[in-house]
Amino acid sequence: MNAALELVGASVDLAGRRVVDGISVAVSPGEVLGVLGANGSGKTTLLRASLGLARLAAGRALLDGRDVGALSEAQRAALAGYLPQERRVAWNLPAWRVAALGAAHRPPSLARSLALGAIEQVGMGALAQRGVLDMSGGERARVLLARLIATGAPLLIADEPAAGLDPEAQFRVMDLLAQRAAAGAAVIVTLHDLTLAARACDRLAILAHGRLVALGDPASALAPDILAAAFDLHGEIVASPVGAVLAVRRLGSN
Repeated sequence: MNAALELVGASVDLAGRRVVDGISVAVSPGEVLGVLGANGSGKTTLLRASLGLARLAAGRALLDGRDVGALSEAQRAALAGYLPQERRVAWNLPAWRVAALGAAHRPPSLARSLALGAIEQVGMGALAQRGVLDMSGGERARVLLARLIATGAPLLIADEPAAGLDPEAQFRVMDLLAQRAAAGAAVIVTLHDLTLAARACDRLAILAHGRLVALGDPASALAPDILAAAFDLHGEIVASPVGAVLAVRRLGSN
């Protein structure tokens, strides 16, 4: 079975500067891969390169074993769904219609059915007819997550899906993505909350200055030396009754 996504020596240059530098990583069906790093470490650019939205200066990006640059937009849409970090919605469409945009490549009746099902999954069924501009930021974020789920794609990529949400909603989002992985999808997320990542992801890829500095299970990827190198933090993962917790402090603090 092909990896849902495989990057081989992927590098990206922006404005004459290398922002992703020789990264190789693969994600398989059934797993949640978290991509972590400080601001400016290259996380979003890496996701965009994976989908053919950012030009590779070197290396390859493969979706289901096929070079992303050789795929049509329709082929890419069938293989991967993408939730960008930008949450702005220009038109006050009903929530279910926004979600249906994720299945725009499907027949209209099927797109509507998939959208309504996804709206129910994110706990927004009662607001399916409400305009998204009449919603709170957190509610709108859940509608956009429904749009991602409605794609039905075998690879789901979400850039900061938990950003701006309260803790309960963050866990709901990650649980929903984990359910998609359990159903056979491959899931990639970028996160800033290290504890949430340690609890919710099967593996973590840690970036620093555009390079991959760690890849593995949360305990190894968030080892003290990696925390120091990538985040300027001193800390470690500790067990608690509710799961993994990351105890940290900034380097040099008491």
